[in-house]
Amino acid sequence: MLNSKKSSNNVSDNSRQSPTVNIISEGTKLKGDLISDSDIRVAGTIEGEANSKGKIIVTGNGKINGNIDSADADIAGKIDGEVKVSGKLTLRANAIIDGNIYTKTLIVEEGAQINGSCRMGTDAKSFNKPKATESTTAGS
Repeated sequence: MLNSKKSSNNVSDNSRQSPTVNIISEGTKLKGDLISDSDIRVAGTIEGEANSKGKIIVTGNGKINGNIDSADADIAGKIDGEVKVSGKLTLRANAIIDGNIYTKTLIVEEGAQINGSCRMGTDAKSFNKPKATESTTAGS
């Protein structure tokens, strides 16, 4: 009896930890913003923003025409927009980024293209936000 209770608890623990991935398959086009608590894998096209509390993966055929905001990202396709990653951003050899990058850690393979500026550090997500003193003095 005691063992049966433990096994039922283990099953429920495993179900809570199982990874979930939202997949935009090749040949699929999404118009609008994609917001998720879990990972996002893009092999098709997104016309809008992609926001994830997890990892965003863009395959070699994937394309995002909009901004990205995530904890981690692995890019092999094309991004036309701003890339904000609070953790690690990996750009594969055939990645093309047309926009600014804000990240804590950056890994770039030979051949990847960045057409924009890159800001790195622990507070990378806050680099493009105006400081409180700037916004109050601008109105004076």
